Amino acid sequence: MFDADRSLSLSRRHFLAAGGALAAAPWLGRALEATAAEEKPNRPKVAIAFTEFTYRSHAHVIVENFLLPYLFNGQLTDPGVEVVSFYGDQFPANDMSRKVAKDFEIPIYPTIDKALCRGGEKLAVDAVLLIGEHGDYPDNEKGQTQYPRKQFFDQTVAVFRRSGRVTPVFNDKHLSYRWDWAKEMVDTARQLKIPFMAGSSVPLAERRPPLELPEGAKIVEAVSIHGGPPERYGFHALEVLQSFVEFRAGRETGISQVQFLEGDALWKAADEGRWSVKLAETAMAAELGPGQPPLGELAYKLDDANQAHGILVNYRDGLRAIALGLGESGSRWNFACQLAGEKQPRATRLYNGPWNNRNLFKALAHAIQTFFRERRAQYAVERTLLVTGALDAAMDSRFRSSKPVATPQLEFAYQPIDFRAMREMGASWKIITDDTPQPQTIERPAAS
Repeated sequence: MFDADRSLSLSRRHFLAAGGALAAAPWLGRALEATAAEEKPNRPKVAIAFTEFTYRSHAHVIVENFLLPYLFNGQLTDPGVEVVSFYGDQFPANDMSRKVAKDFEIPIYPTIDKALCRGGEKLAVDAVLLIGEHGDYPDNEKGQTQYPRKQFFDQTVAVFRRSGRVTPVFNDKHLSYRWDWAKEMVDTARQLKIPFMAGSSVPLAERRPPLELPEGAKIVEAVSIHGGPPERYGFHALEVLQSFVEFRAGRETGISQVQFLEGDALWKAADEGRWSVKLAETAMAAELGPGQPPLGELAYKLDDANQAHGILVNYRDGLRAIALGLGESGSRWNFACQLAGEKQPRATRLYNGPWNNRNLFKALAHAIQTFFRERRAQYAVERTLLVTGALDAAMDSRFRSSKPVATPQLEFAYQPIDFRAMREMGASWKIITDDTPQPQTIERPAAS
């Protein structure tokens, strides 16, 4: 991380003077050039495989923070790694990867094998980043997009086996649209001792208002609220939920049943006491402020074209929770929970930062880079495995006319990892504001 007392600090004045384009700032160019020579030899070499690299795709918003210094908790942060190879699965008309590869002198290889071996026969990188999100891939009958995350992982493992060594691997978002494949990925990583990490960017976002649950809190009920479609955004909502409740008393012991509900069935379940409207209203108040209309009326107001939906999660230890979808906002990530012995629920909004959800990925990039350098997961991959299984079960429930789905395969325990050091606490949004223009490209800054 750059020291503000020893190098050029990122101030609001500097940033705005650069027209909001980090990559175009001359002072950033000087800072980058000044550090490249001394740090580059010892930086882990990273291969990146992506499904598609277009403007604001996951590849774009993650990789930009691997190629240039970025803001994390208000500090200009050096990636501390060197990207040495790309593999792209698809190259649509608006592809960015070819220009980025040319500008940053990163070769694009025709296979994952070649990208990891850098054209040779044996593994020639120190870490692998798999970004299987966005692109033209079919949906299955349950409405799950069949991204090739498992295939990317398998091709990576094949190189490890042939080379006789492994490196850390990060998988963006949930592990697979299929539970059995996700479980196989984690089992393979354990068997081969591959440092493995995965998951969502959202749990790393700033919490407004700040919310830290007491160590070993007894959580009676919890709700996580998102905007957007059930699978793509439901995953994030479930991982937000899990990132809070995994630290509860007794730690995580697993999930026994999942059910997807929408429309009248969702509200009927609330009337039956299966999830708490009051708790959901408290979560929405963290985003919208007090004095909002009743939840049913608010749900219609937010989006009268689509039905509200929810994923009911029954945990093995008795905890009840719901991941509730309201409206279509890609910036809606709210959480509330009821603790035993307390009258008032606790609630927060996970704030993306400016530029909709693009800036979420600065903290995620920081977590991945720390993982690659330390070869130690910054939060448990079992969290993402559990959420992957819950999401698959929810989509199965939806396909089966909202029948409850028993999940004995998800009744497993794990120990959570304290990830507070990886979270954005909000200082960055005093520098990048809603008025700051977004960079449209990734460009190497020229030294002056």
